[in-house]
Amino acid sequence: MFKSILNKGRRLAGIGSVAAALLIAAPAMAQDKEPIVFGGSIPLSGVFAFAGVHLHAGLTDYTTWINSEGGINGHPVKYVMEDTGYEVDRSVAAFKKITGSNKVPVYYGDSTGFMKTIASELNSRGTTLMSGASFATALTDNEKYPYQFIPGPNYSQMFGIILEYIATQGKDGDMPTVAFVYSDTEFGKDPIENGRAKAAEMGIEVVEEIVTKPGSVDVSAEVLKMRRARPDFVVFHGYVLSPINEFMVQMRQMGLDTQFMGTFWSSDKLIINKMGEDADGYMGVMPYNYYDSAEGGPMLDALRAQAEKSDPDAGYRPTGYMQGWFNAMVWTEVIKRTLDAGKELTADNMADSLASIEDWDTGGIIGIPVTVRDMSFPVGRIWRVNAKEGRYEPVSDWIHLD
Repeated sequence: MFKSILNKGRRLAGIGSVAAALLIAAPAMAQDKEPIVFGGSIPLSGVFAFAGVHLHAGLTDYTTWINSEGGINGHPVKYVMEDTGYEVDRSVAAFKKITGSNKVPVYYGDSTGFMKTIASELNSRGTTLMSGASFATALTDNEKYPYQFIPGPNYSQMFGIILEYIATQGKDGDMPTVAFVYSDTEFGKDPIENGRAKAAEMGIEVVEEIVTKPGSVDVSAEVLKMRRARPDFVVFHGYVLSPINEFMVQMRQMGLDTQFMGTFWSSDKLIINKMGEDADGYMGVMPYNYYDSAEGGPMLDALRAQAEKSDPDAGYRPTGYMQGWFNAMVWTEVIKRTLDAGKELTADNMADSLASIEDWDTGGIIGIPVTVRDMSFPVGRIWRVNAKEGRYEPVSDWIHLD
């Protein structure tokens, strides 16, 4: 079932333990307390570098900010990373190097492939809790991946949030129809089976499914299929940009009034920058407030202030930056809860602390209190591109999956 909660822009009561640090004088870090290490396999080069540089900036800025607030229970925080080029072998080598020379309770993984590959070693060590760039549904299987979590909804949950929104857009009692367009990759195929099942459960007809290669491809034949199917909505997954832009432009040229939607990695300003006015009306599901949104809150305000302090000329911070910051926020909350309970920072203890997160106020990073379900944060909001203003604007309430 779904629970939709209206965010009226007010600051939420009961600020969580991380955001509360903004409201009180920060204690000095004890000089004799051991540093807490945030480790990371970060793709500063390679095909995912466009996001990796911003993930890295978010993690770096959060580390600077939390240390300015006294660290975690007086422990200074140290961020140690290696560039991986978005290659699994290099990510594994980075993990072994960093954990071999540091005690690392939490770690950022750069890809689904790496996080799956390292799982057996992570499970046998029992020392480290991992999250990262991936929102893969498989990683929320607690039997196989007990020490990994998703810093938002997994891809299947993103489809659930999208379908919940679509279900509210029917006319005259009729449910809208939908088509799924996804890449012929593990990433692209991830939520499709669950998406079909959820659509059927909700009475939403999937009138077409199209699979393409990732990247820029000729989609003219596929667009003809869309003209015959005439879906009310098309949901894209497994892409960053192309061929989303090709589908949108060609389908509109054919006179179709279909609405277009995507998941996290295809819902940043890249699509606005590349498509210009043609991006207008595109919608994406996002678990965090955008950097340039009208939303606020103590932690979101702190994020913006730290970003401006770190690089005054950078301007807008992409969703990768927000995701990096939120990962580190969750690590801090988990570590703090574990230490406050008088427990050691083992993977089991930290996983228990993660599972205990309920109605957690993130200080405006997410617009409603969030609860962990199945090692994920199943919450999001639908945002629509306003091309004239050059940004995304909310068109739904926050939707939290139960």
